[in-house]
Amino acid sequence: MSNITLDAAEEIIAAAHKRAQDIGKAVSVAVVDAGGFVVAVRRPDGARPLTPDIARAKAYTAAVMQRPGKMLKKWQESQPVFFAQLSQLPGASMPILATEGSVTIKKDGEIIGGLGIAGGTADEDQVIADEVLAALGYELEFAAWGVASRSAGDSGKDA
Repeated sequence: MSNITLDAAEEIIAAAHKRAQDIGKAVSVAVVDAGGFVVAVRRPDGARPLTPDIARAKAYTAAVMQRPGKMLKKWQESQPVFFAQLSQLPGASMPILATEGSVTIKKDGEIIGGLGIAGGTADEDQVIADEVLAALGYELEFAAWGVASRSAGDSGKDA
């Protein structure tokens, strides 16, 4: 299993802060590796004090659940007790936050980390994360739960 590097994490954070500034927001940004361990977290001037912890929990969720938070929302809504218990597991180091601004970092078909953005509205956090990862060449497509992922050579088009 590969993990995101510090250099790549810093590149993502810098791009996210630039994008957030473009829309007039001060957001905290967290990047974790594939196991949910912190690689880098940055809180710029003007960001609210709790945003680094929220960003870190969002990044952790995206990495350890191996899906972006917005994909997990319906599952969480249908099984709230299950999701509440996930954060109580002995190995869980952070709460599971199935929400916008929680995006799995995937490169060449492999999950290498998680990105959390906190400080804007839910939609703003999500847009920043998606735009930055897409611009830097990361993959944003994930198979639904229980559905096999397409192989690298499969275009996804029906014959």
